[in-house]
Amino acid sequence: MTALSDEDVASHWNKTADQWTIDVRSGYDVYRDHFTLPAFLDFLPSISGLDVIDFGCGEGSNTRRFASMGARMTGIDLSEQMIGHAKEAEARQPLGVRYRVSSYNQHTGFADSSFDAVLSTMALMDGPDFPAAMREAFRLLRPGGFVAFSILHPCFITPGLQWQKDASGKTTGLVASRYFDQTNFVESWRFGAGLNNEDVLPFAIPRFPRTISDYLNGVSDAGLRICKVREPQPTPEACETIPRFARWRDLGAFLLMVRAERPL
Repeated sequence: MTALSDEDVASHWNKTADQWTIDVRSGYDVYRDHFTLPAFLDFLPSISGLDVIDFGCGEGSNTRRFASMGARMTGIDLSEQMIGHAKEAEARQPLGVRYRVSSYNQHTGFADSSFDAVLSTMALMDGPDFPAAMREAFRLLRPGGFVAFSILHPCFITPGLQWQKDASGKTTGLVASRYFDQTNFVESWRFGAGLNNEDVLPFAIPRFPRTISDYLNGVSDAGLRICKVREPQPTPEACETIPRFARWRDLGAFLLMVRAERPL
């Protein structure tokens, strides 16, 4: 398969943007609402009063959440359509967020040392050049600033992922095969698996499988100092609300979060 470029990724997300925005704002992204975003917020130090850039901000829901926590927010995304939805939300309810169409894999157009923090939630696994993203994060950070990101856990969300079930249909195990297969591909999936809702339509999303060493070395090779790594489990409350989350509490890690600092 031909390697997917930033332009390919932008094209896929532009086609997805309208439906994605509807679904996220309708509460169909239960992983974000009940697991990945709460876990990331718990992982963050205070961002109140900081200049912060959100890599891969999409339609801006998480960016606006960070702004509500007191950060001076900038959001970038390579999808013009996604940025359009983010700007519309800002116009309806201004929080002082500025948005720009830009790839986090390239020079984003901001001056060196413009930000105190670089954040990214569930986006960096969907770009073709993670080391370049970390180099750009380093360039944008002021000395002592930090980058914090969440991604699908590379050790468990592999190209060959399969669930094992017993004779009664109960999920008993997770097969994480083809870990070293880094062939990029386009995945078709939808929010709210198992929901009987005609409004929840499938998406085509580019994926770029990597190993955990690719991620951690990409951070350190950029000159950043890793200071915290976390693999959160869904909370008991989340598992009660969304019972299938128990698979990620008991059988494998869904989420990897990393925080690293630019040295003084």
